[in-house]
Amino acid sequence: MTDQQTLFVKMAYDAWQTYIQRASDLFAKLTDDQLMEEIAPGRNRGIYMLGHLTAVHDRLLPMLGLGERVYSQLDDTFIANPDKSGLEFPPITQLRQSWSDVNSRLKNAFNKMTPAEWLERHMSVSQEDFNKEPHRNKLNVLINRTNHLAYHLGQLKLMDK
Repeated sequence: MTDQQTLFVKMAYDAWQTYIQRASDLFAKLTDDQLMEEIAPGRNRGIYMLGHLTAVHDRLLPMLGLGERVYSQLDDTFIANPDKSGLEFPPITQLRQSWSDVNSRLKNAFNKMTPAEWLERHMSVSQEDFNKEPHRNKLNVLINRTNHLAYHLGQLKLMDK
């Protein structure tokens, strides 16, 4: 592992942590009533985005080979279906706790990973495909999920009144 690769892994990880903190701060600031509102007319509500991001982050655990999922029950409501699909949502307090828990689990696991481990294949790609496309690694997933979080955080900021 070169110093340059180690530096790049650190930069990507630090960006992830920055956006996790920004989202966590915003979710803590928004009231339950605010989270029940639409981000913009006809768009997703804050509660949906909280559940969606929690479910997506929970999926990182097995994808990165870090353990089993904890909140797979959120998938049907927050990944497979859109907001206002008529499905019942868990209580906001439970979603807030799930958000904190899954991101704490990820942080603990990430802090144990070496820079070389970040450049290994993720579990959604076969070894054969990874050999042909080594960019399909764990670090690439982290970068992608950081961008996903940043995108939705930009939407959620519209609720911060």
